[in-house]
Amino acid sequence: MIAELGHFAVIIAFVLAIGQSTVPLIGAQKGWIDWMRLGTPAAIAQLLALVVAFAALTYSFVISDFSVRVVAANSNSLKPMLYKVAGVWGNHEGSMLLWVLILALFGAMVAAFGGNLPPGLKARALAVQGMIGAAFLAFILWTSNPFWRLFPAPPDGNDLNPLLQDPGLAFHPPFLYLGYVGLSMSYSFAIAALIEGRVDAAWARWVRPWTLLAWINLTLGIALGSWWAYYELGWGGWWFWDPVENASFMPWLISAALLHSAIVVEKRNTLKSWTILLSIFAFSLSLIGTFIVRSGVITSVHAFASDPTRGVFILGMLVVAIGGGLALYAWRAPKMRAEGVFAPVSREGGLILNNLLLTVACAVVFLGTLAPLFREMIDGSKISVGAPFFDLSFTPFMILLAIALPFGAVMPWKRGHLGKAWRKIMIAAAIAFLVGALLWGLAEDRSPFAPIGIALAAWVVFGALADLAERSKLGRASIGETIRRLINLPRADWGKSIAHMGFGFTIFGISAVSAWETEDIRLAKVGDVIEVGGYEITFDGVRGVPGPNYNADIGRFTAMKNGKLEALLFPEKRFYQVQQMPTTEAGIHSGLTRDLYVVLGDPADGGKQWAVRSYVKPWANWIWLGALVMALGGLVSLTDRRYRVGAVAKAQKRAPATPSAAATPAE
Repeated sequence: MIAELGHFAVIIAFVLAIGQSTVPLIGAQKGWIDWMRLGTPAAIAQLLALVVAFAALTYSFVISDFSVRVVAANSNSLKPMLYKVAGVWGNHEGSMLLWVLILALFGAMVAAFGGNLPPGLKARALAVQGMIGAAFLAFILWTSNPFWRLFPAPPDGNDLNPLLQDPGLAFHPPFLYLGYVGLSMSYSFAIAALIEGRVDAAWARWVRPWTLLAWINLTLGIALGSWWAYYELGWGGWWFWDPVENASFMPWLISAALLHSAIVVEKRNTLKSWTILLSIFAFSLSLIGTFIVRSGVITSVHAFASDPTRGVFILGMLVVAIGGGLALYAWRAPKMRAEGVFAPVSREGGLILNNLLLTVACAVVFLGTLAPLFREMIDGSKISVGAPFFDLSFTPFMILLAIALPFGAVMPWKRGHLGKAWRKIMIAAAIAFLVGALLWGLAEDRSPFAPIGIALAAWVVFGALADLAERSKLGRASIGETIRRLINLPRADWGKSIAHMGFGFTIFGISAVSAWETEDIRLAKVGDVIEVGGYEITFDGVRGVPGPNYNADIGRFTAMKNGKLEALLFPEKRFYQVQQMPTTEAGIHSGLTRDLYVVLGDPADGGKQWAVRSYVKPWANWIWLGALVMALGGLVSLTDRRYRVGAVAKAQKRAPATPSAAATPAE
């Protein structure tokens, strides 16, 4: 009965989405305020219906109702409760229900907190959001219904993919979907503005918080996925350039460009058509990511197994959303004329350079990700594009971006001067140079990677601090005046500096671990001592331990340095009985300056020896620390009163309400 209630709630949400996508749009076109207002209750009611549906599916997983097909395929009575709940979205059907729930959540938030939006823009944005919701709800109802029953019900389920039975992967998808789907709001505002034919500074101010909220969640989602891959897969890396990893990274790059571009529209009323185009591309890349994950056209360890029908359905949505958006853009964009005039050397110029580097970098990732598919379509050949291509072609753009960031941050609007900007950040440049020179002098292998990368990180971090120092008149005013200026600095400016510092921390972590990581791979027997990176790691033995739904071989390793105990490490080799699948749990002792990382492989020689991989990874955690700091910077910016949801100042007085009975046509 609960499953049928959930199914019925999805049908109700579909009907409400159709109403939301049509009635407010007609009202905005005709100038009927009553019809426009119907978008608000429709969006909120759609959210409530999907909350009921999602709760029904969650209940089915929690009580292990194996008469529901998706529960039988992705759960098991022995599975821990956390993973029973995570199993709700750890499959195709449940994850799509989470997708439309978040889509409805963003629409309902605009409906509830967008009181300061012009009625026409709000109605059109909610209508576009309703169209997206109706399309995905139709996809669920016709191809991916999570409430299909099984008769007769099996005595137990098939269990969740063992790789997904991990805390990192339990929380990774919700954050990722909040980012993916959140970009739909930027898309809806862009299409609404194109229909209305007006893009101005107020529009940019309304779009920024929604884009920023999506970007924050994408940052956290990508970081969680990277962290999971680092400790769960046992391969010792943190990024593989897997197609599904890239599918989330591309919207992150474009949404970062969109955030910076919207600043120019808001401050200088220029780059309007470019910002609209980025809004379309950001959500389009999210849809392309959905197609990659669920169509089966690209093989990935992260992808959902899907049938061709689903892929064709999603491809149709892609064509309509991207093609329709670009067609509307081609029609309206020529009328969006820039009003602000600025010199190339200016804050605007720096933001344009930022956009150029981010979009070209995204294009490189896009081409590398889809090149195997394109090649196979052309001549049937199968090619592989891996990390060497991406490292070589993507990294230069990130280096240029890091070099440009401090300059752009201290440039004035409209017209700047490189000499004056340089004087503001020359101390940061001196620190970065000294850091690089010191590392070069101390290095034994004379590899330039670590000195250049870490000097670049110092340049970004101290450049952000130099910007704060300049704004607070540090050294040019009294301490009290400096503190007062820092306290009164807009939160958006604080957020910008914090996010830039986070970017620098991530560069530092990547550079350090890539240049200084040491490893040892061998067959070891109990009592062997492994010397790696200045540590002595003793293999103490392996013991078998039963888990709730798996059996585990747990190794014990003692790490010593200079005769002192550093850590005890317990890597695991698990075997899940239901799915007959092994997994690896790395033994990691984390610190601020290094990770000790040991992986227990398969036994050999009748169990007398074990494959063991040992690593010392200097500063590895700074990769994810940087991501957290970037997200924190975004969160601080989001609390700025100018961008807080529901607190946007009115750009103009609202026009008097037009009764629906008057049927006055829109101009």
